[in-house]
Amino acid sequence: MIFAIFAVFVFFPARNTPLPVYGTLPDFTLIDQNNQKTTLATLRGHICIADVIFTRCAGQCLIMSARMKEIQAALPAPLPVKLVSFTTDPAYDTPPVLKKYGARYDAQDDRWLFLTGDKTALHHTTVNGLKLSAVEKSPSDQEDANDLFIHSTKLVLIDKEGRIRGYFDGETQESVAQAVAAAKNLARQ
Repeated sequence: MIFAIFAVFVFFPARNTPLPVYGTLPDFTLIDQNNQKTTLATLRGHICIADVIFTRCAGQCLIMSARMKEIQAALPAPLPVKLVSFTTDPAYDTPPVLKKYGARYDAQDDRWLFLTGDKTALHHTTVNGLKLSAVEKSPSDQEDANDLFIHSTKLVLIDKEGRIRGYFDGETQESVAQAVAAAKNLARQ
């Protein structure tokens, strides 16, 4: 009986269930924290884990960026995975501001991009492409000077072809292990 169970595991290994495809990221042209042009073509061939933040956020963005830092640390360097943080506040979040913000989280420039640029292009990429919410608050709804946006706290997994393959809660510790496992799974495919 033990031999039979062993044989099943050896000859019929467990297969990873393919991740679903939720959509495809549209082409975009944005600028990273090093003032370099970044497009969808720039990211092709890499698995990406993306989020939406803004540097003046005093709430969930800090948690999400901390989770992204944990993901960066958990992913082996040779794995073709990039972290991508899109800003909702391009008027303030210029490349130097994003560079400084990334330094707070020990962001490695070759692994973690912070993208800014044209407000319409950012909205099209994050809302229409990633299917994440990002809404600017009216001044009357702001609780303080930095309470500027309501936006999703999801982390988005994107495959090497630019297809959306998963969503994870960007505020929970469990999301780190889930996103890392899913990225490793995609890297093996």
